[in-house]
Amino acid sequence: MARAKKAEKVAAQTPEPVEVIPCPSIVNPGSPLLESYTYHSPHPTAPGPYMLGVDEAGRGPVLGPLVYGVAYCPLSYHEDLRGLGFADSKTLTPEVRSSLLRTLSSDPKSLGWSVRVLSPQSISAGMLRRPPVNLNQQSQAATVHLIQEVLKSGIELAEIYVDALGNTETYQAYLSKLFPGLDIVVTKKADSIYKIVGAASVAAKVTRDAWVEDWVFEEAGEDTDTEKQKPWGAEYGSGYPSDPKTKAWIQSSLDKTFGFPSFARFSWTTIKVELDKAGHSVEWIDEGQKGLIKAFASETGRDQGRCAVAKDLGIKSVGIL
Repeated sequence: MARAKKAEKVAAQTPEPVEVIPCPSIVNPGSPLLESYTYHSPHPTAPGPYMLGVDEAGRGPVLGPLVYGVAYCPLSYHEDLRGLGFADSKTLTPEVRSSLLRTLSSDPKSLGWSVRVLSPQSISAGMLRRPPVNLNQQSQAATVHLIQEVLKSGIELAEIYVDALGNTETYQAYLSKLFPGLDIVVTKKADSIYKIVGAASVAAKVTRDAWVEDWVFEEAGEDTDTEKQKPWGAEYGSGYPSDPKTKAWIQSSLDKTFGFPSFARFSWTTIKVELDKAGHSVEWIDEGQKGLIKAFASETGRDQGRCAVAKDLGIKSVGIL
């Protein structure tokens, strides 16, 4: 009897296994994220007009993608939405967020969602180009792209709610000009105020977390031996610069010649500082103004009209040697 009670007590204390729900917005699971992409759930068929919420996950981290999400439903579905439990995804556990994404996909007649995944390579390339495309500009482009895609699908939008990005009034005016005739609200903490923005927040957060947790390093090639081909380690934490695990990963994952794998955002100050501090220095040879003049100067005298091969080989006329 005592042994049976003890077994019951142990069973009661053993947590039930958490069901792993595949994230539908992860394209080609098990493959590296090489470029940005957009995912759309099946488009709802319920009559409109619709409201749409916009939120993001991953603006601050130094590692991994930035994901923008939208969720939308008919205005008449508003009361149903209130009872589904959507909220700011940062306040929810991973298990609850995963369950809510399944809820968001459970009523395809009335609920739809999309994400725009910006790869860390794309973020870095934009911010390091000349002229640079800063993170706010990339975020605005992702937001506009998602709204346009929903409109193109035939969804009749009437109201749009956006979590704040920079100056709320300026951004609201910008979106209102792009989408005239729609009621657009841009405000801080929109994911806590509007359930439809909370739903977008869940879609973005679950997608980013799924990518980060199962990140496949493209630098590893096709060899799946993680011990040999993944010297950067899997303990990288949340990706935020203040996270001790992320700090440790950055310090231990630098190749002094080639830098970091593309998982890192090279445009982030955290990465730049580590490269300057611990990477091999590079000396750029610059001949100055004289070299530029020589490179762009036109041929003169007997060198005029000479063939390209002679120019490339530096062959001069005997008469001017």
